[in-house]
Amino acid sequence: MMSRSYTNLLDLASGNFPAMGQPRERKRLPRVMTVPGVISELDDDVANSVASDVPSSVVQDRIIIVGNQLPVKAKRRPDNKGWSFSWDEDSLLLQLKDGLPEEMEVLYVGSLGADIDLSEQDDVSQVLLDRFKCVPAFLPPDILSKYYHGFCKQYLWPLFHYMLPISGNHGGRFDRSLWEAYVAANKIFSQRVIEVINPEDDYVWIHDYHLMVLPTFLRRRFNRLRMGFFLHSPFPSSEIYRTLPVREEILKALLNSDLIGFHTFDYARHFLSCCSRMLGLEYQSKRGYIGLEYYGRTVGIKIMPVGIHMGQIQSVLKLADKDWRVGELKQQFEGKTILLGVDDMDIFKGINLKLLAMEQLLKQHPKWQGRAILVQITNPARGRGRDLEEVQAEIQESCRRINDTFRLPGYEPVIFIDRPVSLSERSAYFTIAECVVVAAVRDGMNLTPYEYIVCRQGVSGSESSSEPSDPKKSMLVVSEFIGCSPSLSGAIRVNPWNIEATAEAMNEAISMADSEKELRHEKHYRYVSTHDVAYWSRSFYQDMERTCKDHFRRRCWGIGLSFGFRVVALDPNFKKLNIDQIESAYIKSKNRAILLDYDGTVMPQTTINKTPSQEVISIINTLCSDVKNTVFVVSGRGRDSLGTWFAPCKKLGIAAEHGYFMRWSVDEDWENCGQSNDFGWIQIAEPVMNLYTEATDGSSIEKKESSLVWHHRDADPGFGAAQAKELLDHLESVLANEPVAVKSGQCIVEVKPQGISKGSVAEKIFTSMAESGRQADFVLCIGDDRSDEDMFESIDNAIASDILTSSKSVFACTVGQKPSKAKYYLDDTSDVINMLQALAEASDPPPSP
Repeated sequence: MMSRSYTNLLDLASGNFPAMGQPRERKRLPRVMTVPGVISELDDDVANSVASDVPSSVVQDRIIIVGNQLPVKAKRRPDNKGWSFSWDEDSLLLQLKDGLPEEMEVLYVGSLGADIDLSEQDDVSQVLLDRFKCVPAFLPPDILSKYYHGFCKQYLWPLFHYMLPISGNHGGRFDRSLWEAYVAANKIFSQRVIEVINPEDDYVWIHDYHLMVLPTFLRRRFNRLRMGFFLHSPFPSSEIYRTLPVREEILKALLNSDLIGFHTFDYARHFLSCCSRMLGLEYQSKRGYIGLEYYGRTVGIKIMPVGIHMGQIQSVLKLADKDWRVGELKQQFEGKTILLGVDDMDIFKGINLKLLAMEQLLKQHPKWQGRAILVQITNPARGRGRDLEEVQAEIQESCRRINDTFRLPGYEPVIFIDRPVSLSERSAYFTIAECVVVAAVRDGMNLTPYEYIVCRQGVSGSESSSEPSDPKKSMLVVSEFIGCSPSLSGAIRVNPWNIEATAEAMNEAISMADSEKELRHEKHYRYVSTHDVAYWSRSFYQDMERTCKDHFRRRCWGIGLSFGFRVVALDPNFKKLNIDQIESAYIKSKNRAILLDYDGTVMPQTTINKTPSQEVISIINTLCSDVKNTVFVVSGRGRDSLGTWFAPCKKLGIAAEHGYFMRWSVDEDWENCGQSNDFGWIQIAEPVMNLYTEATDGSSIEKKESSLVWHHRDADPGFGAAQAKELLDHLESVLANEPVAVKSGQCIVEVKPQGISKGSVAEKIFTSMAESGRQADFVLCIGDDRSDEDMFESIDNAIASDILTSSKSVFACTVGQKPSKAKYYLDDTSDVINMLQALAEASDPPPSP
């Protein structure tokens, strides 16, 4: 079903944007075809799936890195004729190559940070492809502005950093045209990837929040594409994320990746919480790997903070101009203690909070007046807007006030550097700084502390480095709200909003004994030097390989429209039940056993009124009237409810409360199948359940004749699941010596007598039929939850013990695509009803009276 939050997404996905001009069709880049088919099939805009089982003709490891910007600098030539290009050595996308296999070819897709005229775009594309293996995505100016400065910077960036649009002055109303531009831009990126991809051989690694719907565009074209996504910003808590009007579209698009990466467990946990609350998906952890089951595919969740490029920083540390700058700075700040801040000019970097903490430090500890200096390097802003202008004005005012208050001859407490600073100069400042302070109120990763640690370590042989025998030391004061904070266990972590505590932390950092600073530095350097950018990219690539290893073993097909599109991937032995196949077997058989679960099988779980419809009653009556059929409803519900609901079905067998009570038809009495009539355990279990019911809003207790069931379907999903786990442990403990079994199911915890299961019901039915000379030659067994797995297992046991013969038609079928002992599945209850209707129509009419 298409999300209600955007009713015309099909237009968006197919490129029909009524509010926006379409980019002019350009010449396509050449590519090697490795899948059978006609090139026109790939070049049209219809969501054809190219997923051949035939191996590619040229097998070569290759990865396509897709980011908002290419790792290339573009500069207009002095004569204004053409462009010159060079690698951007600071780009993470370029640096991550170090962790990939040496023989692997790397191709880049992204936009250029320059405005290339339409007439030059083809030539520029060819030069970049030939010389840099880069494929540029040229975005028309109207789309670029609304995509980057609009949707990315006005909506996603603030929201992912916990800033809600609470009023017209702060965010304002959601603008659909900006979302349309975001989708249009992602589609242009997808077209550039499609032009160069070898879908059977290539990996695709997509980076950051600018391209979060790109996985859907690529998955629509190539069902088995091996694709990873890494988010470099924070992912907000579900309460924040759910305010986004296009929340489901983005979430479902990300789930079309095979592996989704985050810097920290907190970010991953928030993403998983959104998947649980909005899509009903629960994650599983197997041998240390986290995975989400999504329509038969396992989407891996990777938690790995990015590192720095050790080689780049160490080479900078060896430069002569850096050594000269260090000497100059040491002379300038002789006798002073330097605290350093290096941040982008951004509303979330907490620069003003840092300045206020410095002011508080000088007030609270007058000994540092005239001695402690905060050098704040601020990189130019990437975004724009009134909020940013206000922050800049605040920072300038704070700097002026602090310097006016504490200035002494030859001393200014705050030195504010508001210009681009090269890595070489930045390294010089790092080398002389006693402490680095990061006070960001929210930041995805922030590698400034890592760079500082490496610079303080220095490089052996450099003029500015200490003698090898001299111990190295460094100190960090970092916000607890940045991604690198969990990795730096020796840093002093602060809440940057608490100005007094931050000031005390800064004082502690610069007052700490050298021996303690040395120990902390050693610990940090050991981590930073081993967990560099190469380690990060190698780990992500290896996990992508592992997650995608079964791609070509599974049967895949795409279903759904627009951003509701997803790929269904199934084990070759797990098939959708074919109505024609089962109908053919049904007609040929003589003795049939039909076992049906109730809730979730013939009655949707979400329906409040659980009374069966007239359609269901009519179908079941028709099946029961065929003398060849033995039909049973096998349910966990009580016998009174089931007996009342199915009173019109005179020949229907009912197994209630998982088989504790059983009858073969309306005319027969209920049979008690329990091994014991001792229900003293209820006096123990019920008070425990009452405790959890009182403590868990939305939960309830269902009392049956033979069992007690605690339901938490209407409780908060996360809290309900946690309480259910606790309750399960609690009940198992207090009922350890009682003749009962404690089981968990879909949003339930149930206590019932031992030896009672749907599997024993199925076994009794098959045995009874065999003993009466009517051994079943057709078995249909359908259920949707864990209790029904017992029925599926009993079928295998019955075949093994010759109660059923393996040559007969056996259809064990689960509802929904999920791990199951059944060999068939149907998507939902409507599929079940349609299938039963087909069997009813194929049934023999009842004999004449």
